[in-house]
Amino acid sequence: MTEVTKAPKEATAKKVASRAESYDIAKSDETFDLAKDLAKFIKENKLTTNVQGKEFVNVEGWQYAGSRLGIVPIVEHVINLSNEQELKYQAKVTLFDLRHGTTVGAGFAICSNKESGKKFYQEFAIASMAQTRAIGKAYRNILAWIIRAAGYEPTPAEEMEYSGNVPAPAVAPAVVAEPAPVMRAVTTAPAAPVEAPAAEAAPAAPVQYATASQKEEIIRLLNHPLITRQEKTKMLLNINRLDEERATQAIAKLRKAIEDREGTTAVAA
Repeated sequence: MTEVTKAPKEATAKKVASRAESYDIAKSDETFDLAKDLAKFIKENKLTTNVQGKEFVNVEGWQYAGSRLGIVPIVEHVINLSNEQELKYQAKVTLFDLRHGTTVGAGFAICSNKESGKKFYQEFAIASMAQTRAIGKAYRNILAWIIRAAGYEPTPAEEMEYSGNVPAPAVAPAVVAEPAPVMRAVTTAPAAPVEAPAAEAAPAAPVQYATASQKEEIIRLLNHPLITRQEKTKMLLNINRLDEERATQAIAKLRKAIEDREGTTAVAA
Protein backbone atom coordinates (compact mmCIF):
# COMPACT_ATOMS: atom_id res chain seq x y z
CA MET A 1 0.00 0.00 0.00
CA THR A 2 2.88 2.38 0.78
CA GLU A 3 4.30 2.18 -2.74
CA VAL A 4 0.85 2.59 -4.33
CA THR A 5 0.00 5.74 -2.34
CA LYS A 6 3.27 7.37 -3.44
CA ALA A 7 2.58 6.90 -7.13
CA PRO A 8 0.24 9.91 -7.56
CA LYS A 9 2.74 12.19 -5.78
CA GLU A 10 5.57 11.00 -7.99
CA ALA A 11 3.49 11.51 -11.13
CA THR A 12 2.51 15.01 -9.96
CA ALA A 13 6.14 15.81 -9.21
CA LYS A 14 7.16 14.77 -12.71
CA LYS A 15 4.48 17.01 -14.23
CA VAL A 16 5.53 19.98 -12.10
CA ALA A 17 9.21 19.38 -12.90
CA SER A 18 8.40 19.15 -16.59
CA ARG A 19 6.68 22.53 -16.51
CA ALA A 20 9.42 24.11 -14.38
CA GLU A 21 12.17 22.92 -16.66
CA SER A 22 10.73 24.46 -19.82
CA TYR A 23 11.13 28.11 -20.72
CA ASP A 24 9.06 30.92 -22.19
CA ILE A 25 11.18 33.37 -24.22
CA ALA A 26 8.44 35.98 -23.89
CA LYS A 27 9.58 36.43 -20.27
CA SER A 28 12.94 38.17 -19.79
CA ASP A 29 13.83 36.36 -16.55
CA GLU A 30 13.22 32.95 -18.14
CA THR A 31 15.29 33.96 -21.17
CA PHE A 32 18.21 34.75 -18.88
CA ASP A 33 17.81 31.41 -17.08
CA LEU A 34 17.69 29.56 -20.42
CA ALA A 35 20.89 31.27 -21.58
CA LYS A 36 22.70 30.16 -18.42
CA ASP A 37 21.36 26.62 -18.68
CA LEU A 38 22.31 26.47 -22.36
CA ALA A 39 25.85 27.73 -21.72
CA LYS A 40 26.35 25.06 -19.05
CA PHE A 41 24.97 22.24 -21.22
CA ILE A 42 27.08 23.19 -24.25
CA LYS A 43 30.25 23.47 -22.19
CA GLU A 44 29.75 20.21 -20.26
CA ASN A 45 29.04 18.24 -23.45
CA LYS A 46 31.70 19.99 -25.57
CA LEU A 47 29.23 20.93 -28.29
CA THR A 48 31.32 23.63 -29.95
CA THR A 49 33.91 23.94 -32.71
CA ASN A 50 36.71 26.48 -32.35
CA VAL A 51 37.33 28.60 -35.45
CA GLN A 52 40.05 31.26 -35.22
CA GLY A 53 39.63 31.54 -31.46
CA LYS A 54 35.81 31.78 -31.53
CA GLU A 55 33.38 29.09 -30.36
CA PHE A 56 30.63 28.01 -32.76
CA VAL A 57 27.86 25.74 -31.43
CA ASN A 58 27.28 22.36 -33.10
CA VAL A 59 23.78 21.44 -34.25
CA GLU A 60 23.21 19.33 -31.10
CA GLY A 61 23.51 22.50 -29.01
CA TRP A 62 20.96 24.30 -31.16
CA GLN A 63 18.61 21.31 -30.87
CA TYR A 64 18.95 21.38 -27.08
CA ALA A 65 18.06 25.08 -27.00
CA GLY A 66 15.02 24.39 -29.16
CA SER A 67 13.89 21.42 -27.08
CA ARG A 68 13.92 23.53 -23.89
CA LEU A 69 11.49 25.88 -25.63
CA GLY A 70 9.32 23.06 -26.97
CA ILE A 71 10.48 23.71 -30.53
CA VAL A 72 11.48 20.63 -32.53
CA PRO A 73 12.82 20.18 -36.08
CA ILE A 74 11.08 18.15 -38.76
CA VAL A 75 12.79 17.29 -42.04
CA GLU A 76 10.27 18.18 -44.74
CA HIS A 77 12.23 16.90 -47.71
CA VAL A 78 15.67 15.99 -49.03
CA ILE A 79 16.07 16.64 -52.77
CA ASN A 80 18.73 14.98 -54.91
CA LEU A 81 20.32 17.66 -57.12
CA SER A 82 23.20 15.47 -58.27
CA ASN A 83 24.52 15.16 -61.82
CA GLU A 84 27.30 13.18 -63.46
CA GLN A 85 29.99 15.49 -62.10
CA GLU A 86 28.64 16.22 -58.63
CA LEU A 87 26.81 14.68 -55.66
CA LYS A 88 24.54 17.38 -54.28
CA TYR A 89 21.53 17.38 -51.94
CA GLN A 90 19.21 20.08 -50.68
CA ALA A 91 17.22 19.72 -47.44
CA LYS A 92 14.35 21.69 -45.93
CA VAL A 93 13.60 21.62 -42.21
CA THR A 94 10.65 23.24 -40.43
CA LEU A 95 10.42 24.04 -36.73
CA PHE A 96 7.29 22.94 -34.88
CA ASP A 97 6.17 24.59 -31.61
CA LEU A 98 4.79 21.85 -29.37
CA ARG A 99 3.07 24.30 -27.03
CA HIS A 100 1.01 26.07 -29.67
CA GLY A 101 0.91 23.40 -32.37
CA THR A 102 2.23 25.74 -35.04
CA THR A 103 5.20 25.98 -37.41
CA VAL A 104 7.49 28.79 -36.26
CA GLY A 105 10.43 28.66 -38.64
CA ALA A 106 12.24 26.90 -41.45
CA GLY A 107 15.67 26.46 -42.94
CA PHE A 108 17.17 25.30 -46.24
CA ALA A 109 20.69 23.95 -46.79
CA ILE A 110 22.72 22.06 -49.37
CA CYS A 111 25.77 19.81 -49.30
CA SER A 112 28.01 18.82 -52.22
CA ASN A 113 31.03 16.61 -52.70
CA LYS A 114 32.58 19.56 -54.54
CA GLU A 115 33.16 21.21 -51.17
CA SER A 116 36.61 21.21 -49.60
CA GLY A 117 37.28 17.92 -47.82
CA LYS A 118 34.20 16.13 -49.18
CA LYS A 119 35.50 14.83 -52.50
CA PHE A 120 35.30 11.19 -51.42
CA TYR A 121 32.15 11.41 -49.27
CA GLN A 122 29.55 8.77 -50.04
CA GLU A 123 26.08 9.78 -51.17
CA PHE A 124 24.31 9.05 -47.88
CA ALA A 125 26.83 11.25 -46.01
CA ILE A 126 26.18 14.17 -48.38
CA ALA A 127 22.40 13.80 -47.91
CA SER A 128 22.80 13.55 -44.13
CA MET A 129 24.96 16.66 -43.90
CA ALA A 130 22.40 18.65 -45.91
CA GLN A 131 19.80 17.73 -43.28
CA THR A 132 22.12 18.58 -40.38
CA ARG A 133 22.88 21.99 -41.86
CA ALA A 134 19.21 22.70 -42.51
CA ILE A 135 18.39 21.93 -38.85
CA GLY A 136 21.07 24.32 -37.64
CA LYS A 137 19.97 26.99 -40.14
CA ALA A 138 16.32 26.75 -39.11
CA TYR A 139 17.18 27.19 -35.43
CA ARG A 140 19.59 30.02 -36.19
CA ASN A 141 16.81 31.97 -37.89
CA ILE A 142 14.83 32.20 -34.63
CA LEU A 143 17.27 31.45 -31.78
CA ALA A 144 20.55 33.14 -32.75
CA TRP A 145 20.11 35.72 -29.99
CA ILE A 146 19.71 33.00 -27.34
CA ILE A 147 22.99 31.41 -28.42
CA ARG A 148 24.64 34.84 -28.31
CA ALA A 149 23.24 35.43 -24.84
CA ALA A 150 24.81 32.12 -23.78
CA GLY A 151 28.21 33.46 -24.85
CA TYR A 152 28.69 31.76 -28.23
CA GLU A 153 28.83 32.82 -31.87
CA PRO A 154 25.32 32.98 -33.44
CA THR A 155 26.20 30.79 -36.43
CA PRO A 156 25.93 26.96 -36.44
CA ALA A 157 29.32 25.23 -36.69
CA GLU A 158 28.09 23.30 -39.73
CA GLU A 159 27.63 26.58 -41.62
CA MET A 160 31.23 27.50 -40.87
CA GLU A 161 32.25 24.12 -42.27
CA TYR A 162 30.29 24.91 -45.42
CA SER A 163 32.31 28.12 -45.71
CA GLY A 164 35.49 26.10 -45.61
CA ASN A 165 36.65 27.48 -42.24
CA VAL A 166 36.48 24.24 -40.29
CA PRO A 167 38.85 21.31 -40.89
CA ALA A 168 37.27 18.36 -42.70
CA PRO A 169 36.07 15.41 -40.56
CA ALA A 170 38.65 12.85 -39.51
CA VAL A 171 37.42 10.33 -42.06
CA ALA A 172 38.25 12.59 -45.01
CA PRO A 173 42.05 12.81 -44.60
CA ALA A 174 42.29 9.04 -44.31
CA VAL A 175 40.66 8.61 -47.71
CA VAL A 176 42.36 11.54 -49.39
CA ALA A 177 45.76 10.15 -48.37
CA GLU A 178 45.37 7.43 -50.99
CA PRO A 179 46.28 8.40 -54.58
CA ALA A 180 43.28 9.01 -56.81
CA PRO A 181 44.12 6.16 -59.24
CA VAL A 182 44.06 3.70 -56.34
CA MET A 183 40.59 4.87 -55.33
CA ARG A 184 39.29 4.28 -58.85
CA ALA A 185 40.82 0.83 -58.96
CA VAL A 186 39.41 -0.09 -55.57
CA THR A 187 35.86 0.75 -56.52
CA THR A 188 35.97 -1.98 -59.16
CA ALA A 189 37.41 -4.64 -56.87
CA PRO A 190 34.62 -6.51 -55.03
CA ALA A 191 36.87 -7.59 -52.14
CA ALA A 192 38.35 -4.17 -51.43
CA PRO A 193 37.68 -2.88 -47.86
CA VAL A 194 36.48 0.50 -49.09
CA GLU A 195 33.46 -1.21 -50.68
CA ALA A 196 31.93 -2.04 -47.28
CA PRO A 197 30.72 1.50 -46.46
CA ALA A 198 29.36 1.83 -50.03
CA ALA A 199 27.23 -1.26 -49.51
CA GLU A 200 25.75 0.34 -46.41
CA ALA A 201 24.73 3.47 -48.29
CA ALA A 202 21.41 2.05 -49.53
CA PRO A 203 19.76 1.60 -46.08
CA ALA A 204 20.62 5.21 -45.24
CA ALA A 205 19.02 6.67 -48.38
CA PRO A 206 16.62 9.55 -47.68
CA VAL A 207 13.56 7.51 -48.67
CA GLN A 208 14.29 5.15 -45.78
CA TYR A 209 13.81 7.84 -43.10
CA ALA A 210 10.71 8.04 -40.93
CA THR A 211 7.74 9.61 -42.66
CA ALA A 212 6.34 13.01 -41.67
CA SER A 213 3.24 11.33 -40.21
CA GLN A 214 5.41 9.06 -38.05
CA LYS A 215 7.35 12.05 -36.74
CA GLU A 216 4.14 13.93 -35.99
CA GLU A 217 2.81 10.94 -34.05
CA ILE A 218 6.06 10.67 -32.06
CA ILE A 219 5.90 14.40 -31.23
CA ARG A 220 2.26 14.07 -30.20
CA LEU A 221 3.08 11.20 -27.84
CA LEU A 222 6.13 12.99 -26.43
CA ASN A 223 3.89 15.91 -25.51
CA HIS A 224 1.95 13.67 -23.10
CA PRO A 225 2.39 14.87 -19.47
CA LEU A 226 3.47 11.39 -18.32
CA ILE A 227 6.54 11.46 -20.60
CA THR A 228 9.50 12.94 -18.74
CA ARG A 229 11.62 15.81 -20.01
CA GLN A 230 14.66 13.52 -20.25
CA GLU A 231 12.74 11.05 -22.42
CA LYS A 232 11.42 13.85 -24.61
CA THR A 233 14.83 15.49 -25.09
CA LYS A 234 16.55 12.21 -25.96
CA MET A 235 13.92 11.27 -28.53
CA LEU A 236 13.75 14.73 -30.13
CA LEU A 237 17.52 14.91 -30.58
CA ASN A 238 17.38 11.71 -32.63
CA ILE A 239 14.00 11.96 -34.35
CA ASN A 240 15.43 12.89 -37.75
CA ARG A 241 17.81 9.93 -37.70
CA LEU A 242 15.07 7.32 -37.36
CA ASP A 243 14.22 5.09 -40.28
CA GLU A 244 10.65 3.88 -40.75
CA GLU A 245 11.12 0.65 -38.77
CA ARG A 246 12.74 2.36 -35.79
CA ALA A 247 10.06 5.07 -35.85
CA THR A 248 7.35 2.40 -35.68
CA GLN A 249 9.13 0.81 -32.70
CA ALA A 250 9.47 4.20 -30.98
CA ILE A 251 5.75 4.90 -31.38
CA ALA A 252 4.86 1.49 -29.93
CA LYS A 253 7.19 1.99 -26.93
CA LEU A 254 5.82 5.46 -26.19
CA ARG A 255 2.23 4.24 -26.34
CA LYS A 256 3.02 1.36 -23.99
CA ALA A 257 4.85 3.63 -21.55
CA ILE A 258 1.89 6.01 -21.43
CA GLU A 259 -0.62 3.17 -20.97
CA ASP A 260 1.47 1.60 -18.19
CA ARG A 261 1.86 4.91 -16.33
CA GLU A 262 -1.83 5.77 -16.71
CA GLY A 263 -2.66 2.32 -15.36
CA THR A 264 -0.40 2.84 -12.34
CA THR A 265 -2.01 6.20 -11.63
CA ALA A 266 -5.52 4.74 -11.92
CA VAL A 267 -4.71 1.87 -9.52
CA ALA A 268 -3.19 4.28 -7.03
CA ALA A 269 -6.30 6.46 -7.17
